[in-house]
Amino acid sequence: VSVSHANVTRLLRVAQEHYAFDEADVWALAHTYTFDVSVFEMWGALLHGGALVMVPRAVARIPEDFLELLIRHEVTMLCQTPSAFRSLLGVLTENDPRVRRLALRAIVFAGEKLETGELQPWVRQVGLGRVALTNMYGPTETTVYTTYHRYSKRDFAAGAGSPIGRPLADLSMHLLDAYGNLTPLGVPGEIHVAGPGVARGYLNRPELTAERFVPDPFGPPGSRL
Repeated sequence: VSVSHANVTRLLRVAQEHYAFDEADVWALAHTYTFDVSVFEMWGALLHGGALVMVPRAVARIPEDFLELLIRHEVTMLCQTPSAFRSLLGVLTENDPRVRRLALRAIVFAGEKLETGELQPWVRQVGLGRVALTNMYGPTETTVYTTYHRYSKRDFAAGAGSPIGRPLADLSMHLLDAYGNLTPLGVPGEIHVAGPGVARGYLNRPELTAERFVPDPFGPPGSRL
């Protein structure tokens, strides 16, 4: 999809409320430019005066090497898919001394469903205070992320599920049925996102844009979901 500069700058502005980015941050650019998370990595660093570490593809694919890069460059902000983080956890032993050498202050998960139980090995070693573990969800038709959730102890209770959090401050979300009606509590539906994070549309795919971007019946004239 095509997104505007305004889409991206407002994303980083509202994310700032949760992460307090600054010039002391070191970000790892660990994802290909074709994956929208790279937009958050690049501009999260550059718009706040931080450092951006370009992770070679070969290093990103080898968890041991990637861990060493995170330690060596004192990376503070790390974006990960759950499967990539599983691989990283796989090279850590119980009470691994390398964990204490990490400078991380936040790990941002996205791209796949995050099973809360998979974080247990990390939480046992690090806890939930020093490094924020956050889950951010965003469908293709929006600008990278639309929700935010920071994990706490209650998320690890039995049956807690996989929380995606609440909409970012400048967005709203509606759960609608196939006819565009709001669904009651407990009834399945499809998430629809409204606000300045909605992308322009699919590039040179007007038919798909018309299918996936629909008029917003809850917003001002001309707005879309």
